[in-house]
Amino acid sequence: MPASSKQIALVTGANKGIGFEVARNLGKAGMTVYLGARNAKAGEEAAAKLRAEKLDARFVELDLGREDTISRAAKTIGSNGGSDGQRLDVLVNNAAIIEAGDAAPSAADIGAVRRTFDTNFFGTLAVTQAMLPLLRKSAAGRIVNVSSGLGSITFNADPNWEYAPVKFIGYNASKAALNMLTAQLAYELRDTPIKVNSVDPGYTATDLNQNRGTQTVEEGAEEAVRVALSKDGPTGRFTDRAGARPW
Repeated sequence: MPASSKQIALVTGANKGIGFEVARNLGKAGMTVYLGARNAKAGEEAAAKLRAEKLDARFVELDLGREDTISRAAKTIGSNGGSDGQRLDVLVNNAAIIEAGDAAPSAADIGAVRRTFDTNFFGTLAVTQAMLPLLRKSAAGRIVNVSSGLGSITFNADPNWEYAPVKFIGYNASKAALNMLTAQLAYELRDTPIKVNSVDPGYTATDLNQNRGTQTVEEGAEEAVRVALSKDGPTGRFTDRAGARPW
């Protein structure tokens, strides 16, 4: 398949966990996959693992807290095509953090909350803005924002919800803000081929929760992969493996 006809994807936070598994599955689907990671050694090693599986995987430095890496990543992806440059077909905004000191509203460290928003929302917004010119070149662009059930205001307001006691104002609110980005950007791009959706991976065993999650990374990546591969799917939705999630 000529390079110009291959689908091209960027996955942020792709050196491990759900991001790595999403990248692996998009590579298995025949895409060229850029693995965004802030740690060059970890990112190169992750890309090498996928190349060992005969997948077209490439590391690109991408630190959501550093705008210079975001702009360079967009230039790197955009310059690897022909004379007209390269498009981007899929952006999976997966990178996220939970900061020590994040807690319920009355007890949270304000600095921890700010740092969480800087990565989970502001950094993701910056990446999305930087990649939009490349996504606009795609005949069927897809933006997949990896959110969380903890970002659902409906769930947070329900005292009977299974995870009602899990109140981290920084993390939960940053994911709610990410969902707002999904809703507003989907509306803004409604007359374009670009689809914008949020997915909830579920409680997955990753470094983010000290591997206490009840799902495997394969299960956690499933919905993001499905939505990323869906060229003709809906836009402006929040889903998990079972279907629609409440905002």
